[in-house]
Amino acid sequence: MKNFQEQNIFSRIIHSKLGLIFLAIFIIFFSWNVIRFAGKDKEIIKNKNISADKITQLQQEKDRLTKDINNLNTQSGVEETIRDKFGLAKEGEGMIVVVDNQDQTTDPNIQANTTILSKIKGWFK
Repeated sequence: MKNFQEQNIFSRIIHSKLGLIFLAIFIIFFSWNVIRFAGKDKEIIKNKNISADKITQLQQEKDRLTKDINNLNTQSGVEETIRDKFGLAKEGEGMIVVVDNQDQTTDPNIQANTTILSKIKGWFK
């Protein structure tokens, strides 16, 4: 009988308004922490993906640099690098130099033979 009375007291405490308020606060607190944890989990996954992308980029950079080092260890690789950097050519080879056309003027202040009417229109533009 004493066991039943103890259960009855425990049941009354849990079912009382104060017990229900305490339980509601506990559930809200627990739910809030679960939501925060889910947000942190999403951020961790995002950071993991960023790190994985960075690792692949660094691996590709490492492979490219290793290839460049191996290329520089050969005579033809050194020659190719010097040619690219300094624009040099071997004896007997010809080079083509591309030069911009200097005859065209892009200065708007310099105008060729304009009429009075076009000068007046230019004032209102």
